[in-house]
Amino acid sequence: MTASRKPAATEKLSAEISGSYAVLESLVRNGCDTIFGYPGGAIMPIYDALYDYRKKIRHVLVRHEQGATHAAEGYARVTGRAGVCFATSGPGATNLVTGIADAMLDSVPMVCITGQVAAHLLGTDAFQETDIIGVTMPITKWNYQITNAEEIPAIIDKAFQIAEEGRPGPVLIDITKNAQIDMCEYDHTPKPLKSYVWSKPQPKTGDLERAANLINEAKQPMMLIGHGILISHAEEEVRMFAEHTGIPVASTLHGLSAFPTDHPLYTGMLGMHGNYGPNLLTNEADVIIAAGMRFDDRVTGNVSKYAPDAKIIHIDLDAAEIGKNVGTRVGIIADAKEALQGLIPLLLKSEHPEWIARFQACHHEEKEKVLDRDIFPKEGMLKMGEVVRVLSEKTHGEAVVVSDVGQHQMMAARYYRFKKSNSWMSSGGLGTMGFAVPAAMGAQIGAPDRPVVAIVGDGGIQMTIQELGTIAQEQLPVKIVLLNNNYLGMVRQWQELFFDRRYSFVHLENPDFQTISKGFGVPAILVEKREQLSEAMDRMLAMDGPCLLEVRVEQEQNVFPMVPTGASVSEVRLD
Repeated sequence: MTASRKPAATEKLSAEISGSYAVLESLVRNGCDTIFGYPGGAIMPIYDALYDYRKKIRHVLVRHEQGATHAAEGYARVTGRAGVCFATSGPGATNLVTGIADAMLDSVPMVCITGQVAAHLLGTDAFQETDIIGVTMPITKWNYQITNAEEIPAIIDKAFQIAEEGRPGPVLIDITKNAQIDMCEYDHTPKPLKSYVWSKPQPKTGDLERAANLINEAKQPMMLIGHGILISHAEEEVRMFAEHTGIPVASTLHGLSAFPTDHPLYTGMLGMHGNYGPNLLTNEADVIIAAGMRFDDRVTGNVSKYAPDAKIIHIDLDAAEIGKNVGTRVGIIADAKEALQGLIPLLLKSEHPEWIARFQACHHEEKEKVLDRDIFPKEGMLKMGEVVRVLSEKTHGEAVVVSDVGQHQMMAARYYRFKKSNSWMSSGGLGTMGFAVPAAMGAQIGAPDRPVVAIVGDGGIQMTIQELGTIAQEQLPVKIVLLNNNYLGMVRQWQELFFDRRYSFVHLENPDFQTISKGFGVPAILVEKREQLSEAMDRMLAMDGPCLLEVRVEQEQNVFPMVPTGASVSEVRLD
């Protein structure tokens, strides 16, 4: 293999360099400062060039390529910039697929770069050859295979532009080995991309006026906010909208932390395990303003019974989402921040005290039947909700909380009291177990000055537990709270409620997490009794580096409220 040639220090505007160096120059040009990756044969020329870029780009050696994608997602979620990951061909590339699909469904910008066999070997079933372009076509915003080194600068520029502009999402660039080795002229002056032009849609005056008329006449309006509020940085506009109109606000799972949980107009989380009031009263609303959310089935329940009396105003940057799942009276295709900025001046100052009182009554009923039992239990084993409550209190609601998927995810979403924006991330659309640990390390690198806490279950952590080694090697101060109930808890709950307690393959004989964590170089603390929790949490949070806090919790605790599959949101159960 011919050695890659790095650009000379005197080269300013253009130079002849190898494709591998062109990749790295292009990444630097697009603001990339961190790569999560795992080397291999087909991407080795790029890794050879990366040796000379160690002062410009931080490379994080993950223990599995799936970890690279989730770490890139975590980085992207806290920074707003595309996360970048590397993998080799064949199994390295296919190991990225779960994280790519996760980013696609949750609108997370990501640039994945994979090595590929040399162009003359394509289609021959060469060693570690996989058609990763064909595999990832349905789960990327765009993908492209580079077979010529000359293409590299423009294609990588385009990749970042597509990943970050509009509704964010993942892209994948597959680079054949010959393209990495061959020489090309590299112009350091970026040029406009003629092959890709995105025009940001602006809110139409007529749509804003029609929406304002509906809102001004509403008697029982609700505002539903989602991840799009955080992407567009519209948190202040949502607060102004709510306080000006007196309209109660509810959040999707991905919209958490976009609106302060202690605000008097905040009514809680929507969805299958959301709060009682916003679920129950959705079907009594006369106007619903949905901003930056897509009416996912977990939010709507049985869509044929969803909000039957509501005139729906849907604000979304993606025109494909308007009217896709629910009928819309007014669709505003625009950035949420700009749409709300245009809408607020058209709205009358208003209050809805009787309507707000309905939500408050629902909250009191939920508190009596669910909340007090979950977060202030007086006896029995520790409960997941109380662990989250204690964490919330001790971090003052200011940590970046990264959750895995399952019962602990719903408990974290329900009981952590977010005080700062952009403080929550989890796998929503794909529901990926194993997300939290690698995503937390990416978030910690992206937000080094913020405390980052991963909340995981004993099932999910075992899918990516090897990333404890990455956390230790990178000396990241990630804190991991493991809620251990020896079950795949959410599946067990469904088997209890809907399958006559036929617990089919959900019990886990778990390993010694304390020994495993310490073996990776991450200190571990075990909590088995309620009186140990507070002091152990203090010890974990006080550590300069990483720590795993394992808490043994009640084995057969269920998450309520719950909207059963196929039911209307107004059929939400409290037990």
